[in-house]
Amino acid sequence: SFAYFTIKDRLPQILTKVIDTLHRHKNEFFEEHGEKGVEAEKRAISLLSKLRNELQTDKPVTPLEDELPDAALWNQHLDYQRNLSNGNGEPRWFQSPWLYVECYMYRRIQAALAQNPPIDNFDVFKEGKVQNFFESQEAVIALCTYFQELLKNIEDLDEKQLQEELFKLLQVSLWGNKCDLSFSAGEGSSQKSSPLLSLENLIPYILVNDMEKLWSLLVNAKKRNAEKSNVRVDIILDNAGFELVTDFVLADFLLSSKLADEVHFHGKSIPWYVSDTTKHDFNWTIKQLQSANHMWMSRCGINWEGNLKRGVWVYHDHMFWTLPHDFSSMAEVAPDLYADLQKSSLLLFKGDLNYRKLTGDKKWEYTVPFHQALNRFHPAPLCSLRTLKSDTQVGLKPGQGEQIQASEPEWMISGKYGVVQFDAAL
Repeated sequence: SFAYFTIKDRLPQILTKVIDTLHRHKNEFFEEHGEKGVEAEKRAISLLSKLRNELQTDKPVTPLEDELPDAALWNQHLDYQRNLSNGNGEPRWFQSPWLYVECYMYRRIQAALAQNPPIDNFDVFKEGKVQNFFESQEAVIALCTYFQELLKNIEDLDEKQLQEELFKLLQVSLWGNKCDLSFSAGEGSSQKSSPLLSLENLIPYILVNDMEKLWSLLVNAKKRNAEKSNVRVDIILDNAGFELVTDFVLADFLLSSKLADEVHFHGKSIPWYVSDTTKHDFNWTIKQLQSANHMWMSRCGINWEGNLKRGVWVYHDHMFWTLPHDFSSMAEVAPDLYADLQKSSLLLFKGDLNYRKLTGDKKWEYTVPFHQALNRFHPAPLCSLRTLKSDTQVGLKPGQGEQIQASEPEWMISGKYGVVQFDAAL
């Protein structure tokens, strides 16, 4: 299966890169922390090498031994996995659910650093995220320029034109999700050209396109709320770098067009899946744009910093997003987060991992309704913007999946196809 290939080949590659990254920063650790820094780097590398060996030789999954606040929840989940195996021994790397062991690997990387201060705050994936951002400069400039031009006469757009612009920026945010470093095992995957030029050609590759439903939800929420409470959109982020800029532009458009009154972003509380957005990445990206020597880039950065200061943009992270649970268990495991999401008018889930967690990462029949696969996860109306990079997909028309499969066996994992898949909450 694709899961097997990922665990066997891709994850050891990612671990090797992490070890290499720490090794290359040895001098920096020495300059900052002296011998302590070098000792910490050696111990972290030894823990990561042990992890890589456990993975490659299919050893049992072991409990976490660090003091981080989520360790107990992880160890409870290990007990749960043990019970699932019906006495078939300990959960192992190649005999356990893919979602679980993949998340577990990233959490163990974090543990290797957390247990080794003073380098416990070092983000082993930061270089790749920074590189992705700078290699995507042309695309970032094109997008910021387009958006700033659009803002000049946004007041004059009629409903049809606003709808067209929303659909354009939703697609830019959707295809921005192609730039994923865990998918390329950390190899470069930047967006080189303007994403706006290819949107028309990419429409046939959107397998489920519920943009109309999003539009009517937002327009109706606006009309209903004209008198009273405000319209809140939440974006559950995926990758830093170019994709994050596409999410910022979409968020700014929602505010500027008055389709939303506030946007809440949800990132990861620890470095995750190579290129996922942390609070540091979020703030760093806005700072980079602000200080860019390109007029429209810096204008975007300044405006977005302003949105944060005015409280119309809010950044959150919650440890639930880096637990191995799928979202159907959120109400039970993280009731505070679930209650917060219930305040939203619309939840936009970015990317493949969020899709896997929305649908329980199961081998569904392609035609199973999205609503059914969500397994009672309904805090608010929600939509997944995802390019396909793993073999789970629901909500297709009869025969649609089989037809693509016949000509493109790799269609579910190539990142070539996408969905904008909506579910109205109950």
